[in-house]
Amino acid sequence: MPVEFLTDSQAAAYAAYDRAPSRTELERFFFLDDADRALIEPKRRAHNRLGFAAQLTTARYLGVFLDDPIDVPAEVADYLAEQLGIADASVLKTYGDRENTRLDHVRELRRVLEYTEFAEAEAELRVWVDARAWTTGEGPKALFDASVGWLRERRVPLPGVTTLARLVASVREAANQRLWDTLYGLLSTGQRAVLDSLLTVPPGRRHLAQHDQ
Repeated sequence: MPVEFLTDSQAAAYAAYDRAPSRTELERFFFLDDADRALIEPKRRAHNRLGFAAQLTTARYLGVFLDDPIDVPAEVADYLAEQLGIADASVLKTYGDRENTRLDHVRELRRVLEYTEFAEAEAELRVWVDARAWTTGEGPKALFDASVGWLRERRVPLPGVTTLARLVASVREAANQRLWDTLYGLLSTGQRAVLDSLLTVPPGRRHLAQHDQ
């Protein structure tokens, strides 16, 4: 588990197809508009057009370019093939035969769609997470999910799950500490003394409390 607030299953589902997209998700993320088609149609052979479309729409849906784009759910391949007039969606399997083709397509999509590297967006993301943690009091999982959405909206490929989880955890911890420091600074000397006294356990009392339990 990369950090304590993510379960193993949550970490495994990050930036991956953990299930087939719903019909609503297919229509939202995998529908090919005129701009998409203008990028796809010049590609030679059906498997290249379908593979390119899978890369384009997967990046829109998951926020990453797949190392193995043929490993998309059958529902995705069928939906894209139908739009492209490709009778047999299984031709997608041939797309992985030439690694250079996949890499060329990813480079083209990064350039044409103006994707930004995570390193270039990290500072801005930290500011955004800090502001959200400060104003909402959300837990780390909610902040993590919101950060994924933030990156997708700005066309920033998602970093590794551990990288993003640690960023969220550290920024949230710093924001919480700043909040407590601010609140503590608003207290009078007497109020601080009262609060500090609540943290003091009389000698032997802790042992007694544990025994009583």
